[in-house]
Amino acid sequence: MAELPVAPITRIIKQAGAERVSGDASTTLVELVEQYARKVAEEAVALAKHSGRKTVKKEDIEEAAKRV
Repeated sequence: MAELPVAPITRIIKQAGAERVSGDASTTLVELVEQYARKVAEEAVALAKHSGRKTVKKEDIEEAAKRV
């Protein structure tokens, strides 16, 4: 089950220029966004641990996003 709500994702698709958005399209984008976010988070955690920290910082997220 998705962690992120579908409605904001549908709004994002519409803001990108879509007139109408199918439920399947929104759900698929939610799943893809969650997969990407999970990969970034895992990489950020690894970076924080490598630096000897338990706290994930903004810099960890930014660096992880470049690597994923």
